[in-house]
Amino acid sequence: MATTIDILFLLPPLTILLLTIITFTFPHRSQITKLPPTPPRLPLIGHIPHLAGKLPHRALAGLARKYGPILHLHLGQVPAVLISSPPLAGELLKVQDPACADRPDSIGIRILCYNNSDIVSSPYGGYWRQMRKICIIEMLSSKNVRSFCRIREDEVARFVESIFASSAAGESPAVDVSDRIFRLTSSVVSRVAFGRAVGGRDELLGMIDTALTMAVGLELPDIFPALSAAARVLSWNERRLRRLQGKIDGVLDGILEEHRRRRSGEFGGEDIVDVLVRVKDSGDLQFPITDDHIKAVILDMFSGGTDTSSTTIDWAMAELMRNPSAMAKAQVEVREAFKGKKTIQESDIIGLKYLKLIIKETLRLHPPVPIIFRATRNECVVDEYIIPEKYKVLINVWSIGRDPAYWQHPEAFQPERFENSSIDFFGNNFEFVPFGSGRRMCPGINFGLANIEFPLAQLLFHFDWKMPDGKTPDDIDMTEGNGIVVSRKNGLFLIPTPYNSS
Repeated sequence: MATTIDILFLLPPLTILLLTIITFTFPHRSQITKLPPTPPRLPLIGHIPHLAGKLPHRALAGLARKYGPILHLHLGQVPAVLISSPPLAGELLKVQDPACADRPDSIGIRILCYNNSDIVSSPYGGYWRQMRKICIIEMLSSKNVRSFCRIREDEVARFVESIFASSAAGESPAVDVSDRIFRLTSSVVSRVAFGRAVGGRDELLGMIDTALTMAVGLELPDIFPALSAAARVLSWNERRLRRLQGKIDGVLDGILEEHRRRRSGEFGGEDIVDVLVRVKDSGDLQFPITDDHIKAVILDMFSGGTDTSSTTIDWAMAELMRNPSAMAKAQVEVREAFKGKKTIQESDIIGLKYLKLIIKETLRLHPPVPIIFRATRNECVVDEYIIPEKYKVLINVWSIGRDPAYWQHPEAFQPERFENSSIDFFGNNFEFVPFGSGRRMCPGINFGLANIEFPLAQLLFHFDWKMPDGKTPDDIDMTEGNGIVVSRKNGLFLIPTPYNSS
């Protein structure tokens, strides 16, 4: 797939000249005084070359280290502000919330999410408040998350049994733990959303993952809005994304049609589509919702609920393998807690304190979504700098979680750093905001944690893990992949040895 930079330099000379004239004839608010400092930039394309060939969160962290914790960037014609320190993040997310509670608009997300009808990308306002309220009260409250425990327990039991079977068969001693974890979380989310693991689930998730990767790229219409019509003609990626979204839409239409015929969740309760259809049919809404709105929320559930949870478990297992003392300490804890139990339930993991420290430390080092994207609804003042209305704001959660001014040995995996610490991830400690903060904070924290804690505890209880022959923990590839959710690029292959608890 050609990148924006590749396409840009292939444009005819007259088009480049036209873009240059537009850029300098209609300067955006770069002339406003008291804007944050700006690193050196190129005419026309601004700071885009700083991002070329690098993962965005790492490239932006490098800029912040060199030029400061608050920067004014130019992504083509689009102005943005980068925030890379806890105090400034707190000022923006708490003091200036809701003045900075919008999401940046983009062609790709608009196409994929049914004209921003989902919860994640919809503009701040009445519709967003209505849908978030439905999400929290009807679907993702602590009570509702607990009601899905039988689904998680059933899927995790199958997950563990499949690893036992692979170990007993001896066909291949190494198990692709990454793939097993992803399939587990996708099955849980599928059953929670639809009442069962739907057919074609893996294909749907693959298409959603591909579409999200395409949708968050820097498209010509996004970085040169003054030339939007001409730029869209040259945007090959947009045409591909529209075709892919059409396929996703067809799959979701079939799922909704089948679900309406069945209309019953597992274990006699409501699944998430039940809830959305019931609310839609009630008519008691300030902003009526359609099937497209339901499909947009389902996309949020699948993309957020599957990738973020599976990615966190995978990073945790990789870090534990590279830190055997932490692995041993975690296994002693879970095996002591589960001793003598023939069946392990979610309620059994409540007291696993060290397990929770491991998850915190994993989220610090590897936040699933490393950059929070916001947009200003009104002018904001942060650290005496002005952020004008309708500016993009990028908060580098990854960089903040590794800030040596707030974390000792920030690159080291040390779960003990959270022991006897009041720091949590519920949006009040701005040196640690993997789920965001303020009004746009992730509404699915309880659901995500439930999908992380129980499977990870079972992996640690039932199996001892070692590297394939000829490999050491130092050989584990910690390279990050690209996308909104940053997972490990390659699979984690480990050899499981069943633990005899008798």
